[in-house]
Amino acid sequence: MRYQLYYWTDIQGRGEFIRLALEDAGADYVDVAREKGDGVIMPFLQGEHPGALPFAPPFLKVGRTVIAQTAAILFYLGPKLKLAPAGAAAQHYANQLQLTIADLVTEVHDTHHPIASGLYYKDQRAEAKRRADDFRENRLPKFLGYFEDVLARGNGRQALAAHSYVDLSLFQIMSGLHYAFPHAMRKLRRKLPHLHSLAERVAERPKMALYLASPRRVAFNEDGIFRHYAELDSTR
Repeated sequence: MRYQLYYWTDIQGRGEFIRLALEDAGADYVDVAREKGDGVIMPFLQGEHPGALPFAPPFLKVGRTVIAQTAAILFYLGPKLKLAPAGAAAQHYANQLQLTIADLVTEVHDTHHPIASGLYYKDQRAEAKRRADDFRENRLPKFLGYFEDVLARGNGRQALAAHSYVDLSLFQIMSGLHYAFPHAMRKLRRKLPHLHSLAERVAERPKMALYLASPRRVAFNEDGIFRHYAELDSTR
């Protein structure tokens, strides 16, 4: 069965969490909008296709089944791609961790768009500065400290008993945060040895290394979730 991933073409965004799992597993998939343009997404969002109605991408089409929301997609894909543990309890724990990652992703987004997604960054810069200051000082250490504890409670190398989609998502989080907040991440580095080691190991996995070096890996940019604005990474 070939997986069909639907996500916007020019950003990593939330779709990248799905893409990393598919790439790491060597799955047969097509990035539909990259082949046909973003317009193929809209009929699904407008209810023109039967079945589940996505609110927004990413969503995955498998045969006639459409699954939306990043955590729900990974919960579905995990066992099929051998990126989830066996057993219901462990799989629900993986989902819990992925949902917590989703909370962090939302807070990262809100550092540069704290008022409204429909406004440009330049229209909410003052509010973004205040939001980013609190994020760097309070929320970022709390979230990353939590995930550092998750790794420490296990074997120190993985979030779960074996390599999983959660590890791939933590790699993406660390990569994005280093791009968006390099100064803040340097300050936290000594407190996050397990997370940094995990990110390095994931990047060295054979299929992942090939993907990261390929044009399929869209570069971080100021249209995505992880954006680098110097004034949001500085206390000055």
